[in-house]
Amino acid sequence: MRIRSFLQHDLARLTELTIETFGPFYEDSFRPLVGEVVFANQHGKWRDDYVKQVAELHDPAEHRYVAVAEINGAIAGYVAWAVEPECRNASVTILAVSAEHRRLGTGTVLCEHAFAAMRELGAEVVMIGTGGDGFHAPARALYEALGCTPLPVAVYYRQL
Repeated sequence: MRIRSFLQHDLARLTELTIETFGPFYEDSFRPLVGEVVFANQHGKWRDDYVKQVAELHDPAEHRYVAVAEINGAIAGYVAWAVEPECRNASVTILAVSAEHRRLGTGTVLCEHAFAAMRELGAEVVMIGTGGDGFHAPARALYEALGCTPLPVAVYYRQL
């Protein structure tokens, strides 16, 4: 596995990978859980949202970074993070690993790479979040294996 910095020509594949990775959450988990009105209001344009978000993830001048994992020349996943130098903290924005490269340590390597880069930039603390539903269970297990401490949070939605 090779970890490298984001290159502009990666954008289309990273956007596709993000949509492939999180599509099952939005369509098979979130939508049925909250119903059509809440889904449409909160994440009805989730694909378009990712097109915009992924394009803005890497901007070193704004302390935002992306690292890409390649296996046999193919993009296996990526991690995006931001650092707030004045607060000495950082956050992981997105971690996405292709279906065929999950459970092979790709997410661990990407997170460890990002954590090392954050430390080099002066961060002392990192925040990484995920959902509490079944879809996000593998992410929770990964973050706990990396030594992260979970903070229980509940978010409620209700159609008015």
